Amino acid sequence: MEYITNTLENLVHQTAFFNLTWGNYVMIAVACFFLYLAIKHGFEPLLLVPIAFGMLLVNIYPDIMLHAEEAANGTGGLLYYFFKLDEWSILPSLIFMGVGAMTDFGPLIANPASFLLGAAAQFGIFAAYLFAMAMGFSDKAAAAISIIGGADGPTSIFLAGKLQQTALMGPIAVAAYSYMSLVPIIQPPIMKLLTTKKERAIKMGQLRPVTKLEKILFPIIVTIVVCMILPTTAPLVGMLMLGNLFKESGVVRQLSDTASNAMMYIVVILLGTSVGATTSAEAFLNWDTLKIVALGLIAFAFGTAAGVVFGKIMCKATGGKVNPLIGSAGVSAVPMAARVSQKVGAEADPTNFLLMHAMGPNVAGVIGTAVAAGTFMAIFGVM
Repeated sequence: MEYITNTLENLVHQTAFFNLTWGNYVMIAVACFFLYLAIKHGFEPLLLVPIAFGMLLVNIYPDIMLHAEEAANGTGGLLYYFFKLDEWSILPSLIFMGVGAMTDFGPLIANPASFLLGAAAQFGIFAAYLFAMAMGFSDKAAAAISIIGGADGPTSIFLAGKLQQTALMGPIAVAAYSYMSLVPIIQPPIMKLLTTKKERAIKMGQLRPVTKLEKILFPIIVTIVVCMILPTTAPLVGMLMLGNLFKESGVVRQLSDTASNAMMYIVVILLGTSVGATTSAEAFLNWDTLKIVALGLIAFAFGTAAGVVFGKIMCKATGGKVNPLIGSAGVSAVPMAARVSQKVGAEADPTNFLLMHAMGPNVAGVIGTAVAAGTFMAIFGVM
């Protein structure tokens, strides 16, 4: 009888209920909330579901992220090995290849002025950098945090790894992906505050047709120009343009299909769950994390506002031919930000169609965020 009692007692004490802190329960609740947003409201479910589930797992069973050097048998937890691929910048670069294979740069080629709107939206990155420095973060930590303003999760992870800010990588990545998911909630109030109904109702002319030759030359030329100026952007810009060349060349359909489907979704699973698994209560519930979340929101708001303001300038300069709403799509949350521009424009005029016009600044923002990351790496002498 004593053997049975001891056995049952040991089993009971092996359950998570006896090992979790109040912080773990808080993070479990946050994970469930993220799952609710992803499943019920459809907020970037491809990203938010694996991130939230990784968050859930690590706060129930912390050893799933156990570092190999800390393990008695030298074997780390499952998600620790997934996360090493983030630290080595492998998964973010592969994500960019998949994005390139799924992206049509036609709207950007048809309207090169979209590059200016994509560049204007990067203002949020540099605003957040200054705010982070003012809050006491080191220059490298501030740079890693500021990329959240580009609403680009892979670039945030990539830069944090390159600048050796792995301790902050989890909060940075979660903040970046969370704000990407919450684009439909965060952006519209800012867009409406800075524009009039008349401006929001502006209809833009149809984009010119883009030839196949232009679409093939674009990724080659961008790679040469950008990577010659900022070689450190090659892992991101290079993979983005390689994926796009797969798509547009028309001669490697199997590679294009693999990059945009099977590989892309496998990488999203690995990256999402490993990022979520960095949010243990011990690592996440602290003042630095709260500062990062706040800075991310500031960066995202500044980026959206800067894009819209520059859109208003272009509207004036072109005699009312540019709808300022497309400027908000300059943050690189592809294609969610462009859809938000379309939605807000349609609210002002149901016959207004801005989606393809907004895709120009949207994909320009992807390139712009990668360039901003490369600029920080060049400043700090990181290769």
